[in-house]
Amino acid sequence: MKLIHAALATTLFSISGSLFAAERAIDPAKSTISAVFTQIGVPVEAPFTKFTGRVDHDPAKPADAKAVLDIDTASFDIGDDDYNAEVRKPEWFDTAKYPKATFTATGLTPAANGSFTAAGKLSLKGRTAELKVPVTVKADAAGSSYSGKLIISRKAFSIGDPAWEDTVEDTVTIQFRIFVPAAR
Repeated sequence: MKLIHAALATTLFSISGSLFAAERAIDPAKSTISAVFTQIGVPVEAPFTKFTGRVDHDPAKPADAKAVLDIDTASFDIGDDDYNAEVRKPEWFDTAKYPKATFTATGLTPAANGSFTAAGKLSLKGRTAELKVPVTVKADAAGSSYSGKLIISRKAFSIGDPAWEDTVEDTVTIQFRIFVPAAR
């Protein structure tokens, strides 16, 4: 069944491949990236408001897909100026020293139900981790969207003041929807 879904998705994307193949810049106005974390037992979702990137995806050749996403770490907006200033400090994102996080993806592997897994590296606060990211790809005449979510450990990237250990949980869910306009 997985093979049928993957074949169907590849076929559908290949039909419109000439519209979607080739490296293109993402449209930040139609894209979102946010982090969901738990603070004192309450889930908090906060967006990154500034990011750029490029996607090179030929639907007929998903294994050759490439993407680079640069996220301005100082754009993390919890909704309160004091909290925003706090997460920019060296104990958290250290935005003065590490102004961006970068995710570089190399290849899409078909997964269940027509979705994909993107292999890539996340560089954040001077550390790099290899990740497998579940991605749903949707394409139409306007362009392609790549959406998904993954869970990371903030401690793995040395993010967080030890004084906050009992306040903020270690796991963080990164949610994204990246839109890339069709080539014109």
